[in-house]
Amino acid sequence: MSGGLVLGGGGNFSSLCPHGIEWIWYGLGECAQDGRDIASVVLGLLSIVCFMASSLPQYYSSCKTGNMDSALSIWFLFFWLAGDSCNLIGSFLADQLPLQKYTAVYYILADLLMLSMYYYYKLKHRASRASNSALLNAVSMLCLLGITSSLISLPRSALEDQMPVRFKARALLAVEEDSGSVQPFDTKEIIGFVIGSVSSVLYLCSRLPQMYTNFQRKSTEGVSFFLFALVILGNTTYGISVLVKNPDPGQGEASYIIHHLPWLIGSLGTLSLDLIISVQFMMYSKSPGDSADGDEETAALLHN
Repeated sequence: MSGGLVLGGGGNFSSLCPHGIEWIWYGLGECAQDGRDIASVVLGLLSIVCFMASSLPQYYSSCKTGNMDSALSIWFLFFWLAGDSCNLIGSFLADQLPLQKYTAVYYILADLLMLSMYYYYKLKHRASRASNSALLNAVSMLCLLGITSSLISLPRSALEDQMPVRFKARALLAVEEDSGSVQPFDTKEIIGFVIGSVSSVLYLCSRLPQMYTNFQRKSTEGVSFFLFALVILGNTTYGISVLVKNPDPGQGEASYIIHHLPWLIGSLGTLSLDLIISVQFMMYSKSPGDSADGDEETAALLHN
């Protein structure tokens, strides 16, 4: 994958980012000129690592317990896939850097693998009677897969810009901002803002069915705590990376926050819901089986 990356910021480095760090400019398309900018880039990279690793503990837990179809809410997975699909759409519409496009594709593949495991265990445990809800879920998944696969062949958008785009984490679809005085949203910013808002709503909604499933089962067995722990860490580091980043020249702090508001809500807004799920892990951890599973999972991950 890395061999196919052709990275580089647009324009002349010496004139557009005279006091910046060259490898960040050409590698990430970001002009990092002081400590705040560098911290933003480092936190953004850390958030991507957290998001990319977040699914791995759930894969392990699902294979170990074999009850993924009852432990995870299918709508949690669908909303998550839909949010990542918006991320993929935005990466092509805004002509983001190859690194961002590849990570967006990775998120989709990770979601599809988790959905595949879900349906594998569902079919394995399926009763003799046909389930209308299962059929509906399968049709919904096929529709989402069709939409996702069609995005891979999207042509380069006519909205592309020659200036480098900002470095973004999972599902947080920012658009390039005018480097001059503060101006109203242009067409490209409106598209990015709308897609980012939809993505944020999907991520927020994804937690609700999982919270209900945990409450209904009075158990979190089969759900990996590390899945949510890494997502919490990823969203926290991303949100901080946006907040510590210097606004563009001529742009005030308030305008900067407004332009990034959907993605801040999508990252920091989900923290409260993820913390509620974390509380559910503590509430339902009194079960000896759950406690043993959690200890074994922790030991296995630390050993690896």
